[in-house]
Amino acid sequence: MTAGVLLPAAGPSQPTGRWGVELRRFLPLLPAVAVVALLALPAHSAGDGTAGTGNAADAASALLVLHCLIRAVRDRARPLTRTAAVILGLPVLGVSVAAITAHDPAAALPGVARYLQIFVLVPAALLLLIRDRADFRLVAGSLVALALVQGGIGVAQFLTGTGASYMGEDIRAVGTFGPTDVMAMATVVAYGLVSAVGFALGEDREISRAQRAAALVCAGLLSVPLALSFSRGTWIATALAVAVQLAVSGLRRAGRAALVAGALGVVLVGGLGAGSQLITERLDSITQVTAAPDQSVTDRYTMWAAAADMWRTEPIDGVGLKGFPAFRDSHSSLALSAASDTDGAGAGFQRQPLLSPHNMYLLILSEQGLFGVLALAGSWAALLVCALRGLPRARRTRTGSDCAFVVAGLLVWQLTDFGYADIGGPSTVLTAVVLGLAAWWALDRRATEGAATT
Repeated sequence: MTAGVLLPAAGPSQPTGRWGVELRRFLPLLPAVAVVALLALPAHSAGDGTAGTGNAADAASALLVLHCLIRAVRDRARPLTRTAAVILGLPVLGVSVAAITAHDPAAALPGVARYLQIFVLVPAALLLLIRDRADFRLVAGSLVALALVQGGIGVAQFLTGTGASYMGEDIRAVGTFGPTDVMAMATVVAYGLVSAVGFALGEDREISRAQRAAALVCAGLLSVPLALSFSRGTWIATALAVAVQLAVSGLRRAGRAALVAGALGVVLVGGLGAGSQLITERLDSITQVTAAPDQSVTDRYTMWAAAADMWRTEPIDGVGLKGFPAFRDSHSSLALSAASDTDGAGAGFQRQPLLSPHNMYLLILSEQGLFGVLALAGSWAALLVCALRGLPRARRTRTGSDCAFVVAGLLVWQLTDFGYADIGGPSTVLTAVVLGLAAWWALDRRATEGAATT
């Protein structure tokens, strides 16, 4: 199905009227929206101090892939283009080699499934499922909606002292994800904020001025829970992503949007009282991590060094998928505490084991070696290049510029955040959704052709 195909006339048993047509129009996208919406449910704990990774959203992503496969077979839809197949297929090569050469192939199998889910299957399903820019906006808009829900819960946690423990107080905004995955809410809110900024900067005739204004207000509102997440890596990634979006949208529009969003953020964050001082201290700590690092920073640097040492031991194919925890202690210094303390947000005190280097590039390098890094990072880089290539035409023709800005921001955010985080936890499935949105814009020619179906 392509943009511009007319819908069949409603029969006696079909819903009629505008709302009925809209419902039928977006019904095929419900599995994709469900993946996002289910992350509003409270996350469960794995029972060992870690955040559980299998949740309702992961199950929905499996149904999304199955749904897309059934539709493709039933409708005899075209397969992926050669370019799309190569870009989305590269991770398969790296992951397969790492699984085969792993010291414990059986233990590596869950890693294979996870990598294929996040970097291949779900993005490919969204690439085939999204038909036009209206579909894209619905899925991206669901990211904004989820961010507002989780962000609202996070702000309430700060105000009522029911968040995760931070500096001896239960004030850290974590949403429904709990203290064992303090990065999850920050990630969700950042996705929503970057998407909202992209919509606000769009110049399409398909988007009204009121809709752009609403998107800008959403971006300003989401700056509050993002600040209250106290996540330095997420702040850095979001600042860089928004800066890129503003730069590619034009200086005049960028200036207006930056002033409005900045004013909203200052007013909202400034009204948090003592929270403003904590945020300032957290910001200052970004430049002090090498001079007087706290234990969390020391642990991160130690694990980064351990990952690099694993790679030097096995430079071509790494120590194998899921191999980092097994080899961590033999490659780490005594400075590593091996676990972090978590408390608050409705959970008791727990020791959360450090099972990854919290750097996606180093995780791949240590477990998959140079071959894996070239395959996965090469796929992401190709996706970014293809996405940016369509941006000038979108701006010139005013067809899909908001989609282009959303994708540019999300990709820059994700590739930057991978320097401070890796996959794992309940929010990881959103990474697959982001890559699917980017894949559609970058690899489907319908992204900048004609008018979106309404």
